[in-house]
Amino acid sequence: MTPSHTDSPESTLLHYEPQCFSDWVAFVLVRVSRLIADAFFAKRYGPRAVVLETIAAVPGAVGSLFLHLKSLRRIQDDQGFIRQLQEEAENERMHLMAYVLLAKPSFFERLLIIIAQGIFCLGYTLIYFISPKTGHRTVGYLEEEAVKSYTSFLDEIRSERHPNPPAPAFAISYWKLAPEARLYDMVVATRADEIRHRNANHDLAHAITTL
Repeated sequence: MTPSHTDSPESTLLHYEPQCFSDWVAFVLVRVSRLIADAFFAKRYGPRAVVLETIAAVPGAVGSLFLHLKSLRRIQDDQGFIRQLQEEAENERMHLMAYVLLAKPSFFERLLIIIAQGIFCLGYTLIYFISPKTGHRTVGYLEEEAVKSYTSFLDEIRSERHPNPPAPAFAISYWKLAPEARLYDMVVATRADEIRHRNANHDLAHAITTL
C-alpha cells in the first residue's frame, strides 16, 4: 500500500505494512525506539518533542549527502530528491526551534540530546550506506510514530490535561498561523508536516532503488 498524500485527520492512522526483510528491520528498530521513548517521556510531550526533533532532522541531511555523492559519481540527475531531503531536514530543525521555546529542556535533557543524536546519526548513516531503501523505510516508520505522538498530544490539550499557552511568535511566523494561535494550532501544523514526511519517505523507499 502506497501512502496517500493528505493532511486530513484520517490520514494520521495510515500505516505501511512491512513487505520484505528490510521493511521488517526498519519496523522493528522503530518499535523498539518507540518503547524506549515511551518509557522515558511518558506524557511529557514538550520535552519529548524537543529531544525527538533533534533526531528527526538527521535523516534528511544524511540522505541528501549520500544522494548528492551518488549523483556526482553516476553523473546522473537526482530527480529532485536531494532538495526534498534537505527541505525535510530544515523543516524538522524548525520544529525544534519552535518547541524549545516552550519546553525549555533541562541540563539532563540537553545531555540526552547530544547522546541520542550522536548514536542515531552514526546508526542511520550506517543503515543508509548499506541500504537506502531501509533508511527511508525507517524514517517512514519514525514519522508514523511522530504522527501518533502529536495526535496524542492534541488529545491531551483538548481534554485540558495539558496547558494550551499562546504559540511562540517564531511558530506563528514559520507556519503562518493566526496571531492568536495557541499550542494546539502549533501541534496541528507540526503533525501535518510529519504526515508529509511520512508519506514522502515511504514513497522514497520505493523509488530510491531506481536512482
